[in-house]
Amino acid sequence: ILVIRWEPKDETEKFYVYMHFKEIQLLTSDQRRQFKITMNGELRVQNFSPQYQGVDTIYTTEATNGKEIKYSLERTENSTLPPIINAIEIYKVINLQKPETFQGDVDAITSIKSAYGVKRVWEGDPCAPAAYLWDGLNCTYLGNEFPRITALNLSSSGLSGKIDPSISKLTMLEKLDLSNNNLNGEVPDFLSQLPYLKILNLEKNNLSGSISSVLVGKSHQGFLSLRMGQNPYLCETDQCNDKGKKTTVTPIVASVSAILILLIAGAIFWILKRKKSKGNAEITTKINHLSEISQQSTEKDESFMQRKSQTYSYYDVLQITNNFNRIIGKGGFGTVYLGFIGDTSVAVKMLSTSAVHGYQQFQAEVRLLIRVHHKNLTSLIGYCNDGTNKGLIYEYMAKGNLREHLSGKHSESPFLSWKDRLRVAVDAAVGLEYLHNGCKPPIIHRDVKSSNILLDENFQAKLSDFGLSKVVPDDGRSHLSTIVAGTLGYLDPHYHSSNRLTQKSDVYSFGVVLLEIITNQAVMAGNEETGHISERVNLMISKGDIRAIVDSSLQGNFDINSAWKAVEIAMACVHPNPNERPMMSVVVIELQEALATELTRTNHDIGADPRYSVAPVSVNLDSEFMPSAR
Repeated sequence: ILVIRWEPKDETEKFYVYMHFKEIQLLTSDQRRQFKITMNGELRVQNFSPQYQGVDTIYTTEATNGKEIKYSLERTENSTLPPIINAIEIYKVINLQKPETFQGDVDAITSIKSAYGVKRVWEGDPCAPAAYLWDGLNCTYLGNEFPRITALNLSSSGLSGKIDPSISKLTMLEKLDLSNNNLNGEVPDFLSQLPYLKILNLEKNNLSGSISSVLVGKSHQGFLSLRMGQNPYLCETDQCNDKGKKTTVTPIVASVSAILILLIAGAIFWILKRKKSKGNAEITTKINHLSEISQQSTEKDESFMQRKSQTYSYYDVLQITNNFNRIIGKGGFGTVYLGFIGDTSVAVKMLSTSAVHGYQQFQAEVRLLIRVHHKNLTSLIGYCNDGTNKGLIYEYMAKGNLREHLSGKHSESPFLSWKDRLRVAVDAAVGLEYLHNGCKPPIIHRDVKSSNILLDENFQAKLSDFGLSKVVPDDGRSHLSTIVAGTLGYLDPHYHSSNRLTQKSDVYSFGVVLLEIITNQAVMAGNEETGHISERVNLMISKGDIRAIVDSSLQGNFDINSAWKAVEIAMACVHPNPNERPMMSVVVIELQEALATELTRTNHDIGADPRYSVAPVSVNLDSEFMPSAR
């Protein structure tokens, strides 16, 4: 007898069973394999003999359940060989608590699957249940409404032909990625008519013609992240027109250029002849100057600081802090004291002599903050570089840091509503986005965490602590860092393992902060398997209960769609693959929309506070696609 049995956790659970048989042994005339199949003692199949080199499948037509489910394969009296089974499939019935996907979206995605011959396991309902979402899709789940497809990622899927018009039927689509395929033809106009589309990635194809001026316009305004690179025959409308004109103007340009070159050469010759007498002296001076640069770097930096920012002596600092009377914070850099310059409150951070790499961080922060100014970055009022006494003087952030408020450790911690949390998230995201896209060359913070997000008296958030920040080349390449810097839990695992620093390392850290804001859970826990906050949230996402994810102290007082969007953004930011993480410009747009949704629920006038309106940010044609979070 061959027995297959299992005990369900719940006897009400139902199962469908498929058993596959194939005789692989060529039997002689005196051999016979025959058996009967019973389920929990009830005869289901009698006198069954598998076919030689043929496949027989025996399956249940109705779901079965019980405390124990037991299949027995028992040899008959006429059989000379024991029973065999080649494979068995057991399917558990899952009752969908939410409705199936909107039929229009099902028809559209089925048509797309057929048109491109998508080689993925796209079976069953596209969006439901959420734990079994089709690969490459993302959907919205709003209460008892039909789930809608909001993201389609068919990157690197071997697609060919034109962009399928069925995509236009996915009317709730926000993100579309068809990159790295072999698509040809023009970029269809219907893409510009998708009302909610915010991210479009068509790079690395063979598309031709002009890009819709509507798409380009949305990109320039910051409402669409558009990526069209590496399509050799694709151009913007104006560029296409310019190409047609080039053949007629080339001869004229060439002849005019030749005349100009002659005139310029003559002028240069006359000037050089006139200045020959003093040229040698100037050249000698320049060579001497270059040879001394390395020796004078410290003095040059110091003089630069003195021109750009207010300097204070150690005696001044003693007066400002009233002899370091009140401590308001401590960190690896040193101790922070409350001070006053006139009637203005300031924070004075003094460098500890025991701080590791303290002086380098001091220099880095001064150099950065004297040239970078933004409403969501802490402002440097001045600094002290008096012998061994070194300190930084900032604007005072009266409400402390975000971590203190989330943990309730701040002495004046008010309850942070969902709206308040999203506002803080938007502020911090805007500040980080400015470092990445508003600064030339870009700046990578390297230590984004909740304790480095400070709050002023109006609870406007600002990024702080730029001692680990890196200025990187503006060429899109990663920066090889000899020393990996950051904080455990917030540190990008890919950066930690590869030493390659990119803006996406900051995106990961911000995603961790966003998960803190949403859940109010510790970043690291004791359990190794689910120790990180992203792993814990990922487990809860599969259950589809947003209230189990969001901080319970909010008592469900939030817009569900707004909360899901925030979770999706956060999980996209902490994606293991840096290339799959969104740019901060995209994160800002998504968070602003989540905030706008919550403000609508609470009957607030969105336009009352211009800081939190859905406004364009620094999005360009090279923006990367945000992947689905579930």
